Amino acid sequence: MAFARTCSVALVGVEGVVVEVQADLEPGVAAFTLVGLPDKSLTESKDRVRAAVVNSGAAWPQKKLTVGLSPASVPKSGSGFDLAVAAAVLGAAERIDPRVLADIVMIGELGLDGRVRPVRGVLPAVLAAADAGYEQVVVPECAAAEASLVPGVSVLGVRSLRQLIAILADEPVPDEEQDDQGRPDPLLAGLRVPGTGAATGMHSAGTAHDHGHDLADVVGQTSARTAVEVAAAGGHHLFLEGPPGAGKTMLAERLPAILPRLGRQESLEVTAVHSVAGLLPPGKPLIDVAPYCAPHHSATMQALVGGGQGIARPGAVSLSHRGVLFLDETPEFNSQALDALRQPLEAGHVVIARSAGVVRFPAKFLMVLAANPCPCGRFSRRDDLCECPPSVIRRYQARLSGPLLDRVDLRVEVDRITRTELTALGARGESTATVADRVRAARERSVERLAGTPWCTNSEVPGRELRSRWYVVPGAMDEAERNLERGVLTARGLDRVLRVAWTVADLVGHDRPDATDVALALQLRTGVPRGVPMTIGALT
Repeated sequence: MAFARTCSVALVGVEGVVVEVQADLEPGVAAFTLVGLPDKSLTESKDRVRAAVVNSGAAWPQKKLTVGLSPASVPKSGSGFDLAVAAAVLGAAERIDPRVLADIVMIGELGLDGRVRPVRGVLPAVLAAADAGYEQVVVPECAAAEASLVPGVSVLGVRSLRQLIAILADEPVPDEEQDDQGRPDPLLAGLRVPGTGAATGMHSAGTAHDHGHDLADVVGQTSARTAVEVAAAGGHHLFLEGPPGAGKTMLAERLPAILPRLGRQESLEVTAVHSVAGLLPPGKPLIDVAPYCAPHHSATMQALVGGGQGIARPGAVSLSHRGVLFLDETPEFNSQALDALRQPLEAGHVVIARSAGVVRFPAKFLMVLAANPCPCGRFSRRDDLCECPPSVIRRYQARLSGPLLDRVDLRVEVDRITRTELTALGARGESTATVADRVRAARERSVERLAGTPWCTNSEVPGRELRSRWYVVPGAMDEAERNLERGVLTARGLDRVLRVAWTVADLVGHDRPDATDVALALQLRTGVPRGVPMTIGALT
C-alpha cells in the first residue's frame, strides 16, 4: 500500500489544532478525493497542488488518490494546507521517503508554478505545533522570521516546492530566481485582504506613535493630561467629553507612546492576533509596541468585537489587545455594538459563537471614549453658546448606557482652549518622554507589589483583593464611602476609585494611597472638584 502522512495546522481563532495530512494511493481510475471537512478554498487545493507538483518536475501519480485531514471533525479552512498535501502525495508516490515526512509540520500555499506563498496566522500555527511537541516546521521563506519567534522549533523556510523536494530527498537544492529588487513582493499580495480587519482604523503597529506626536503639543488640558497619565500607568479606561477642537483626539493618539513596551509574552499574543488578521507590518515579524486601533463610528458589531461569515475574524477589540482602543464620536456608534463591549471589558477576551464553531480571541485593551457634550458640541456649564433643546441633549447623552460608563474608571471634561492658552509662549506641558518615564516607574511599583499574583496592573485586581490584602491609609476612603451611601458611586464604582487611588500612589511614589490620592481618584471619576492639585508633579 502506498501511504504517507505529514502534519499541518488548522486555526480556530488564534488557537491552532495540529492536523495529520494523510495520502493514500490505490490502483484504479485516476482521481483525487479530499476528505476531512474542508472549506471551499481548501477543496480548490486539489488543482493547485496538482499543477504545482507537475511544474516542479515531479510526476503526478496516475492512480486513485485519497487525501484525508484528521481529525475529521475539526473544520478546516484556508490555503495553508497546500504544502502538506503536496508533500504527502509525493511521499505516497515514493518521490520522498515517507518516514522523513511523519514528524514535520508544513504550512504554506502553493502557486501553480510551485512557488510557496505565505499565509495568515503563521505564528499561532507554529505555537500550536510547538505545544503539540513537534520540533520541525516548514514555512514559506518570507515567513521564516515570524515562525522563528517560537523557541525550541527548527524552522525551514523554502521558496518553492522544488526546493522542498530536493531538501527532503537529500538532493542538490536548486536556486530560485529572486524577483526584481525595488518592486513589491508578489508573494505578500493577498495577506491584507479587505474585510479581515484592515478597515478597522488600525494604525501601523510596528512603529511607536510618537513620531511627530508629542504630549507637549497639547495646550492646556491639565485634568485630561493627568487622566491620560493615570490611564497609562494603571490600565484604566478613560472617557473624554468636550467640544470639538479641544484636543480629545490629540490626547488619545499620544497615549500609546507613553505606554511601556510590550514584554515577550505580550508581544507574542499581539503578533498572533495581527498575523491571523493579516496586519503584520512588512519586515517586522514581532510587534513590541502597544497597538492603537480607532474604528470609524459607522463600524458594525462584527467590526468591533469580531465575526464575519464562516470562521470568525478578530475585530477592533482584539486588534487593540495590549494596546489602546479609541472610539471617537462614541454616541454616534450603534448602541448594540457599544453594549457588546461590556463582556470583553470585564473578561479580557471575547467569545464568538458561529455555526462553524466557537472562537475565542484575546481582548485586554485600554478603552478611550471621546464624545461631544451635545449634537452641536457647544454645550458647557460655563457659557451659553449651545442652541440644542434640553431634550435633544439628554437623548444624545443617553446613547452611552450607564452600565458601559460604569466600567470606565476616569471621566474628564475637556474644556475649550482659550486664546491666552493657545498663544502663550513657553507654556508647553511635560513631554511624552518625561511622562513615559513616570508611567514606567509606576508600572514597576505595581508589578513588584503584585508579584506572585495573576495580575500585573491595578485595573486588573478585584476590589475584594484590594480591600483584604493591600490597605490604604486609615480614613483615606471615608469620602469615597460617603459617596457610595449618597448614590454618587456604585459598588463597582467604589472599587474602581480604589484601583485608581493605588495607581496615583504608584505615580507619586507613596507606599499606599492616602486621602489626597483618593481625592484625586474621586475627582477623576466623578468630575467634582475635591481641592487637590490636578498634576502628578504637584503631588510628589
